[in-house]
Amino acid sequence: MFCTGIENSVPTIDGGRTRVDEMESCRHYERWQEDFTLVSDLGIQYLRYGPPIHTTFVGPGRYDWEFADRTFAELKRRNIVPIVDLCHFGLPDWLGNFQNPDFPAQFELYARAFAQRYPWCQLYTPVNEMYICAMFSAKYGWWNEQLSSDRAFVTALKNIVKANVLAMRCILEVRPDAIFVQSESSEYFHADNPAAIKEAEHLNEMRFLSLDLNYGRRVDSSMYEYLLDNGMTREEYDFFPDNHLKQHCIMGNDYYITNEHRVAADGSTRPAGEVFGYDGITHQYHHRYRLPVMHTETNLAQGPAGTEAVDWLWKQWSNVLRVRNDGVPIVGFTWFSLTDQTDWDSALRVRNNNVNAVGLFDLDRRIRPVGEAFRQLISEWRNVLPTQSVCLTVPVVMPESADGDHARAQSERARQMNVEAAGARSMPGK
Repeated sequence: MFCTGIENSVPTIDGGRTRVDEMESCRHYERWQEDFTLVSDLGIQYLRYGPPIHTTFVGPGRYDWEFADRTFAELKRRNIVPIVDLCHFGLPDWLGNFQNPDFPAQFELYARAFAQRYPWCQLYTPVNEMYICAMFSAKYGWWNEQLSSDRAFVTALKNIVKANVLAMRCILEVRPDAIFVQSESSEYFHADNPAAIKEAEHLNEMRFLSLDLNYGRRVDSSMYEYLLDNGMTREEYDFFPDNHLKQHCIMGNDYYITNEHRVAADGSTRPAGEVFGYDGITHQYHHRYRLPVMHTETNLAQGPAGTEAVDWLWKQWSNVLRVRNDGVPIVGFTWFSLTDQTDWDSALRVRNNNVNAVGLFDLDRRIRPVGEAFRQLISEWRNVLPTQSVCLTVPVVMPESADGDHARAQSERARQMNVEAAGARSMPGK
């Protein structure tokens, strides 16, 4: 699944007074039809995309679908498969922030309402980068609640992951053959010296927390103590292993040059650059979860030489092929995003309106060298990969076929399988 995305981050900063809306700053609201044309022109059929939550989810049980109706109708008309991104780093003003215990139940209602309104949508990322969202909002103090403590981080994390699980559960009730692509940052922490080993090990256990909880994997003992010491109750923890949704998931992992870190003896971190690379770190995550994998985000800015992004694309694609050739079922690759972004050089912490030249197109919708390279890559590899293994084809129903007999039969088969699986789990000893 060759893929790109429309950047739809919407965190708040300045104590909640300022909304950072990447769709607005990248002018997608004005140029969305043109953006979808660009996706098609590149030969891309999969798009990470979602409605802006802060203007769509306007109150408890209240929704404004006007923009979503127009954009999703156009995606369906163009036969572009959306990987629906429902929550990307921010919440509506009326919900506040990720410390709000009402968020999971409210988000479940939103996810159900979306799935009922657009039943042809099959692929979802309910909450984007759960670990990063909790870390930047409640540990680093950058976004949303702008808190900086382990207790605030654990509170944000348990609310975010519970919201994601509840969303998956209710979407499956509407669309039994739904597939969930977790877009999660793949991280690694390198110890600078022996005195830093303990802290690096702690951070390397923390990086798995969001996916451990989401997939119902019992966390390691040190992380269990960490969660309970910082406000999670045993009842709250037990919610996660009691849900069995892993079989509906693709483990999407994101890799940037900033994903590896050096850890000092005092616990401080700094960028390490590319050390293990996507290949090495993906094997660590796959070994832990044993799920199909999708490379769901990467980019690099086009620099003074003009070839930096193109070289990074080649390197990431080479890593994807290496992972695949080593026997890991990897099913997709994403350059994120379609257009340049703004203010990610400061992690969206300030509104400088700095343009980050990381897109396949610039903000005037002129193709960048990496866009040309990605189009060529897709055209050269699209027909080669299926000949290596048809078993790695994801059972996606294309939008143009969503109302057909095959789609209905697949959905009904999935519904029966879900019922049988639930019955088996309820038997003693399961």
